[in-house]
Amino acid sequence: MEIIDSGHFRPAPDGSPHYAEHLSVPALSFGTYSLPAGSTDDQSPHLQDEVYVVTRGRARFTSGARTVDVAPGTSLFVPAREPHRFHDITEDLVALVVFAPAYSGVPGPADPDPADGLD
Repeated sequence: MEIIDSGHFRPAPDGSPHYAEHLSVPALSFGTYSLPAGSTDDQSPHLQDEVYVVTRGRARFTSGARTVDVAPGTSLFVPAREPHRFHDITEDLVALVVFAPAYSGVPGPADPDPADGLD
């Protein structure tokens, strides 16, 4: 068992969004994503499925063609390779993030070629 100190608002020193990874094993990784109010979330689609659990703040979230309001307690599932982002961040936002399999840091193609063997 590991006890993980997570879920705290920790933007990058320049005030930009920041992802802090707390745990990574082959099957999954877990971290905290901090986005200051008014910031821009410019993430790219990932090769992993992803779950967000918002623990602080308010914003809107778009994944594919759907947009929703998010606040503490909102949980979101994003399938691998789907374009997504937080926007209209009105309060400093903190989300716990789980990737499966573990996050590689390598962006994935939004619309992969079936011949690439990644599906």
